[in-house]
Amino acid sequence: MLVFCCMAKLTAEEVDHIAKLSRLALAEEEKERYSNQLSSVLAYVEQLNEVNTDNVEATANVTGLSNVFREDIVAEDDCLSHDDIAKNAPEFKDGHFVVPGVFE
Repeated sequence: MLVFCCMAKLTAEEVDHIAKLSRLALAEEEKERYSNQLSSVLAYVEQLNEVNTDNVEATANVTGLSNVFREDIVAEDDCLSHDDIAKNAPEFKDGHFVVPGVFE
């Protein structure tokens, strides 16, 4: 587990570890450049620890909006027949789509 110390520059090894976790292949010069850039970002984010949030209520949504759902009504003219569906399927058997197996 990586632990970032307050505003210390990330080492090339730490950047390499982050790159491996992200499945990125980095050249040596990229590791140095990203070390500087990521260290700057982390130093900026570290400033958030200085903000007093003791009296701030947790917020998940600041707009006050909520989802509006419509009633789900099936209209007969919107339905496709099994024959219509089967025409668009690569393989259709006994009213079901046939797909390659995923288990051995």
